[in-house]
Amino acid sequence: MKKILLIATGGTIASVHTEDGLIPNISSEMLLQNVPEVAELCEADTIQLINLDSTNIRPGHWIKIAECISENYSKYDGFVITHGTDTMAYTAAALSYMIQNNTKPIVITGAQKTVDMPGSDVRSNIIDAFTVATDDSCMGVNLVFSGSIIVGTRARKNYSKSSAAFGSINFPELGRVQDQRVIKYIDQNIYFNPKFFDTLNPNVGLVKFSPGMRRDVLEYAIDKYDGLVVESFGVGGIPEHADFYDCFQQAVEKGKLIVITTQVPNEGSNMSIYRVGTRIKTSLPVLEAYDMTTEAAVAKLMWILGQTDNYDEAKKLFYKTISYDILLGE
Repeated sequence: MKKILLIATGGTIASVHTEDGLIPNISSEMLLQNVPEVAELCEADTIQLINLDSTNIRPGHWIKIAECISENYSKYDGFVITHGTDTMAYTAAALSYMIQNNTKPIVITGAQKTVDMPGSDVRSNIIDAFTVATDDSCMGVNLVFSGSIIVGTRARKNYSKSSAAFGSINFPELGRVQDQRVIKYIDQNIYFNPKFFDTLNPNVGLVKFSPGMRRDVLEYAIDKYDGLVVESFGVGGIPEHADFYDCFQQAVEKGKLIVITTQVPNEGSNMSIYRVGTRIKTSLPVLEAYDMTTEAAVAKLMWILGQTDNYDEAKKLFYKTISYDILLGE
């Protein structure tokens, strides 16, 4: 029987009702006690690493999770991470960059309803997560939710209340869990010799353009962050009304790393189509996210800046496909 480590971090899946609203207060041991079916699937141990609403999860917590997996990697056949849904996609992406070439399943799951609520998805998502974690065909960092198996760099929370909260952006689901069986649609690449990274630069910001946005908003973000992900309009349009081009030019002259993506969830960017994107794309050393999710772009930029601040090296790393994160890049 396989050995799986449950790493609990809080979230709705571990929350209880209080006068001030839901707060995470259920231990990892109690989570497993609520789902006795897990004992039929594997031998499970637990670690209560943190116990936070995922709104409060930060890059330092990603490092703690990766370190926990690294320290226990040789002892277990797979890992299940229970996590709040609000920032789960960021964590899934970050772990995909921090734990590479990994042949063991690292499964992230959570819930939209607490265990005591009617129609709770706590038990079903935990059973599905352990089913994937014990399956020989599964590996790498994946998010498992409402039966969907989604590669960690492609997940996004699309619904704030529905049980099928997550979707796979610009990439198919890896498979489904049905009746405690894994149905794989895509065979994942097989790697050996996993590589762990323990350094991130959390000083990365995210700015979303809105019609009429003032120039000083972008200037402030550029000044405060080492790297910046900018959500443009459409396929990569940057407004011309406030000389934003000059802002980007000054940013790259200061050694800031800029990634331009799109606000549109699906199909990605192509800054070369319209003049409002072409000028920046062709004349400034900025990076384009293409079909990457915003969550993956933010996490990847933190990981890259944790390894190098050289633009040429950063560009190579950004456009290197890691765990299916970018397929349309340069």
